[in-house]
Amino acid sequence: MELHELSIQKAHGLLKNKEISSRELTRAVFNRIDAFERKIDAFITISEEIAMQQAGQADAMIANGKCAPLTGIPLGVKDLICMRNLPTTCGSRILENFIPPYDATVIKKLKDSGAVIVGKLNMDEFAMGSSTEHSGFKVTRNPWDATRIPGGSSGGSAAAVAAAMCLGALGSDTGGSIRQPASHCGVVGMKPTYGRVSRFGLVAFASSLDQIGPLAKNVTDCAQLLNVISGYDEADSTSVPRDVPDFAAALDGDLRGVRIGIPEEYSATEGLDPEVMSAVGSAVEVLEGLGAERVNVSLPHTEYAVAAYYVIAPSEASSNLARYDGVKYGFRDRDAKNLMDMYRRTRSTGFGPEVQRRIIIGTYCLSAGYYDAYYGKASQVRTLIMEDFKKAYETCDVILCPVAPTAAFKIGENIDDPLTMYLSDIFTLSANLAGIPGISVPCGFSSDGLPIGLQILGNHFDEEMLFKVAYGFEQATEFHKQKPSL
Repeated sequence: MELHELSIQKAHGLLKNKEISSRELTRAVFNRIDAFERKIDAFITISEEIAMQQAGQADAMIANGKCAPLTGIPLGVKDLICMRNLPTTCGSRILENFIPPYDATVIKKLKDSGAVIVGKLNMDEFAMGSSTEHSGFKVTRNPWDATRIPGGSSGGSAAAVAAAMCLGALGSDTGGSIRQPASHCGVVGMKPTYGRVSRFGLVAFASSLDQIGPLAKNVTDCAQLLNVISGYDEADSTSVPRDVPDFAAALDGDLRGVRIGIPEEYSATEGLDPEVMSAVGSAVEVLEGLGAERVNVSLPHTEYAVAAYYVIAPSEASSNLARYDGVKYGFRDRDAKNLMDMYRRTRSTGFGPEVQRRIIIGTYCLSAGYYDAYYGKASQVRTLIMEDFKKAYETCDVILCPVAPTAAFKIGENIDDPLTMYLSDIFTLSANLAGIPGISVPCGFSSDGLPIGLQILGNHFDEEMLFKVAYGFEQATEFHKQKPSL
């Protein structure tokens, strides 16, 4: 097996036993990037010099007997997580030259663990999109089929992991932006409970929905990544002071007596591809064969989730993105005749069409006379959706459903149809509204050979149960072992 093909767990074993060095492993990953980045376009910034320095430091740590699970492991980071002395663009021209003076908390945790950060990964601008076609710099391509989207907004993260251009990655999930690209690229992606992972240093899209999480080649690696980045952070007012369990310890594969809930509303979703439904149905049968118990549940307010989300998220985005006005930092239009003209031209030029669309929607929803009718009403619907999940978890331990209604669609196929694009998040965004954790694991392939993901949703702060079920399914199937032939 080539070094870039290693899982985090296997690489850790080799590093710990000094059979390989971090510099050798990191060099192998950069060789892989050199060979395939032009085909995939997963990275916005490649930080080879910094990474090789970090690899040298990791080797010194290992020589001194300090080898944590991520020590010396080459990882990628979605480009809306701040890293000192490295550009953080959020996939937007308005932040093209922005270099943060500090590290996000998750970056600090990775550095403290001895991880190696090979670069910043492409994304839909300010995380607004489901295809990574809305990046201000490039379109990332799916490693399974370069004519297809990798999903979004963490498309660069999922594609880089699938193409073995890093051993794992961090993404962010506001409405499915980790789970959906993980499904489309055939990797594992976890959205933790809101408040489990610090958002300090994450450039905000919708502050009540955003959450940082890991993407990896398998469930074990995903659990190891979440172990490192989780925990209370007083710098983040939404961080929850709660002990972090050892997620890797939950991977025992024993699913006897685990109750898996099947929501009746999801099977009737318009636009759901029969191949996706068949793959998810087969996954349920596998879990039942492992001793899990199937339970029918109801999430009656599901039909209102998309509408509520696309009021709440753009409203919060409108507020958060007001700071990008060309005054203090970021892009400024130099041809403006006066202050108001500078504001208008800077934001019109710096933001792409999808971001502008959502700012306009959000500003309208928050405007005088409309706040109660839109944002207020959507917040009430959000409470009903949270209650739906709370009631469902009285009778089940996890909920199973598709991640996306279809496998990855072709690049450009839906670019001029925002409604179809928004509906691609129909199975994922309820988890963000409710603040619950969710994970995507590979569960099949379409007739075109494209990956399909199984989504497992859990109760608040019960990521252990998600990892337990995901690991049991993964060990009973071969889907995670299949790789794209670049």
